[in-house]
Amino acid sequence: MAHDWRLMGKTSLLMFPIYGCGVLLSPIARLTDWWIGGGVVRPVDRMVRHGMLYVVLIFTMEYASGAWLRARGMCPWDYTGRQLNINGLIRLDFAPLWFGTGLLFEQITKKKGR
Repeated sequence: MAHDWRLMGKTSLLMFPIYGCGVLLSPIARLTDWWIGGGVVRPVDRMVRHGMLYVVLIFTMEYASGAWLRARGMCPWDYTGRQLNINGLIRLDFAPLWFGTGLLFEQITKKKGR
């Protein structure tokens, strides 16, 4: 918006462990598949189930970590004033983004041969 094509930004080192939790998404989805059971599931149904699970997990982690950081005056994000925000910590309109991001993480962390 400032016509600065360097696309510079800033973040917090605190975000690295939070983002690193993304590696846990696929194992949790596999554990959920095992727990639910149900035999053969169509790939598209599994994708939808995993995507919805990832949205819930990411929102939960984002909210919990944001609340913890905010209580210490260290939260690097604040969605207050944005539509569909909850306590300024998560935005429900990000659900499609987290759906796709979770599935992308699943593909990145998938072991070969599976």
